[in-house]
Amino acid sequence: MWSRYPRRSGLVACGVEELRRRRREREAALRKARREQQLVSKRLLREEAPEEARGECVAAVLGEAEVQQFLRLAQRGTEEKEREKALVSLRQGLQHPETQQIFIRLEGSMRTLVGLLTSNRALLQLEAARCLHELSHSEQSAVAEACLPATSYLLTYLSGHSSDFIELCLYTLGNLIVESEVVRRQLLPQGIVPALAACIQSPHVAVLEALGYALSQLLQAKEAPEKIIPSILDSLLPQHMLRLMQPGPKLNPGVAVEFAWCLHYIICSQVNNTLLITHGALSTLGMLLLDLAGAVQRTEEAGLELLACPVLRCLSNLLTEVAVEAMGGQMQLKDERIVAALFILFQFFLQKQPSLLPEGLWLLNNLTANSPTLCTSLLSLDLIEPLLQLLPLSNVVSVLVLTVLCNVAEKGPAYCRQLWPGPLLSCLLKTLALSDTEVVGQSLELLQLLFLYQPEAVQAFLQQSGLQALERHQEEAQLQDRVHALQQIALHG
Repeated sequence: MWSRYPRRSGLVACGVEELRRRRREREAALRKARREQQLVSKRLLREEAPEEARGECVAAVLGEAEVQQFLRLAQRGTEEKEREKALVSLRQGLQHPETQQIFIRLEGSMRTLVGLLTSNRALLQLEAARCLHELSHSEQSAVAEACLPATSYLLTYLSGHSSDFIELCLYTLGNLIVESEVVRRQLLPQGIVPALAACIQSPHVAVLEALGYALSQLLQAKEAPEKIIPSILDSLLPQHMLRLMQPGPKLNPGVAVEFAWCLHYIICSQVNNTLLITHGALSTLGMLLLDLAGAVQRTEEAGLELLACPVLRCLSNLLTEVAVEAMGGQMQLKDERIVAALFILFQFFLQKQPSLLPEGLWLLNNLTANSPTLCTSLLSLDLIEPLLQLLPLSNVVSVLVLTVLCNVAEKGPAYCRQLWPGPLLSCLLKTLALSDTEVVGQSLELLQLLFLYQPEAVQAFLQQSGLQALERHQEEAQLQDRVHALQQIALHG
């Protein structure tokens, strides 16, 4: 097919392979950066009394004598109401870091609190658990480690009957998990993974959300790939997580958000993504993406972007797995509806959450990198111009848009003929005028592909003062080779 242009055949082979190599290296770096972006946080589950909610009662910092007094009353008070009131006062005081430090330094304080937690009085148990929850929210690892005597009981209570109590225990465990490796080392042999796996069949939405939170905290631990995720993958948790993310009338957005992030952390660990693909992760995520696109067209409801972010990341990272192609998994995402759905979400992100545009473009890049079918969809659905309209938004967005266009151009002459002529040249001249090396470098790669596959583009480029645009960058070390190659093609054919 290249006999008409024999002088270019070597350049074509070399140029395309070099572009592919550079793109693979850059995408590997981007994937690594995305894997390292985690959402470590703590949550506070606090049910205030009416007077607290109205601001009539402001919790004060407690001194050592007051902490001792409330613990003594809670343990030995003559009436249950008096004991409960003492624990409420202690809990309010534990909202302050100063009181927390006093409490953990006080001999026997945690033993007393654990004794109340394990008592046969439901109201005292609940208030003791709330005190532990306040302690778990501390940012000091010493406070979290002081709670170690309580962890085995918190795990035991996950199999209880009160959904409110289970929810409280899950959020407390989640907070403790993230703060200290010492806590995690104790929880693993105590059976936290089986305990969490048992909770995932709860019919209560609040419990499922709390479970997703605790599990996501566990999955973000630095030792998770070696010590935690393998046992999670061996459990029934992944299948149930995917079940809870299935689109349909039973889908709860809050639950789906929590487990989408859990799935993201598992995928980023790369422990066994083949197993997730076998369980239908690609299909579930693809259908969820289509469902999200439909939802943003139907409603103005806030919060949809919270689910979109982890779903986009999960799909993007799974598509980089060799196993996807080997198992035919990518076929599940070759429907042009996926591409159309992404552009619906792009419009939504522009209005509501522009920071999510790079996530969607990263997925579009991974979808089109090895799929002529989806590149054809971009062209047949007339989506190139809407894609070009995103270029001015930011340098990060520009690089990703240009990378997607490179994916299309790389597929050969038939694809380049549909890219050119059109608004692409004027857009490339604008990006070449920028100072960002990465944007300019990606623009040069796209130009090189167009020159190699669509010779008419060279003459149009020259007529638009393209050589002057190239000359601006010929002294930049990172761009010199590519600028020189383009100059040679433009001047000598």
